[in-house]
Amino acid sequence: MGSECGVLVFAEQENGEIHNVVYELLGKGRELANRLNKMLCAVLLGFGLEEKSRELIYYGADRVYLFDHPSLKNFDVIRYKHNIVKLVNEVKPDIFLIGATRMGRSLAPRIAAALRTGLTADCVDLDLDDEGNLVQIRPAFSGNIMAQIRTRTRPQMATVRYRMMKPLSRNPNRTGEIVRMETEFLENSGIEILDRVSASGVNLSEADIIVAAGRGLKSPEDLKLIEEVANLLGGVVGASRPLVDAGWIGREHQVGFSGNTVKPKVYIAFGISGSPQHLFGMRDSDIIIAVNKDPSASIINFSDYYVIGDLYEIIPPLIRELKRARGVG
Repeated sequence: MGSECGVLVFAEQENGEIHNVVYELLGKGRELANRLNKMLCAVLLGFGLEEKSRELIYYGADRVYLFDHPSLKNFDVIRYKHNIVKLVNEVKPDIFLIGATRMGRSLAPRIAAALRTGLTADCVDLDLDDEGNLVQIRPAFSGNIMAQIRTRTRPQMATVRYRMMKPLSRNPNRTGEIVRMETEFLENSGIEILDRVSASGVNLSEADIIVAAGRGLKSPEDLKLIEEVANLLGGVVGASRPLVDAGWIGREHQVGFSGNTVKPKVYIAFGISGSPQHLFGMRDSDIIIAVNKDPSASIINFSDYYVIGDLYEIIPPLIRELKRARGVG
């Protein structure tokens, strides 16, 4: 199949739905492939996904390698890895991009190890140097610097954080090629799915409104105040790392370098001072509102609006006003 695929993107899907990070990777991949004067390809594994493979073309892919087999309907990291490694050895892409999701973080290192190539995790940007090598940009030292990493081996593999790249606009007039691949069926991958349990209802990465709390909270019971504000606004609850480390709230609520990167329309921070690690995770929010007793708190400088005051004096009347505005008793 040759090495005309300059960039290969893993098209993560679950229950037939393509993860939005894939469209972001195709947007960046299109840019990189154009600069390399090569094709942008995607690999999609699952069952009954012919229509979804066309969507990848509409969002920028030139060619989609489709593994369509009943054994791939549910994510099995061994079966997925086995077929993807075979494909990569055939098409020999220069660059292979995978979303830094739960699935991607499980799959990428296994593929990299099998290919005996390097892998840079949790990239926030990608570029090419003058020689066409991939420059993989990721935070280092707790987000205090941005490291630029190059990989000597091929393919150059990276996982990329969600909500870091811009997808292209969907163009249903785009044409491309769908290559149906023969799936190598592994009878026993060593993994058995006993049950499927829905993850926590909170999905910070997709939220339009986030109401977050930090060390300004005095006790875990006070999170009920934050939850009430979030519910009245139709938002979700976020938290800084200290509250998660203290066991006050689950890690799925954590915003920051070691938690979730978010881009809501409105981010409201109560009692969060604004460490570099936290600011990294929420700095691209459309509107940032901070409430803090300390006028010198770092988050104030990042805020569009701020209130200098005690959250315990501000939240109760805020709740009353929100209830009145919504006609809630």
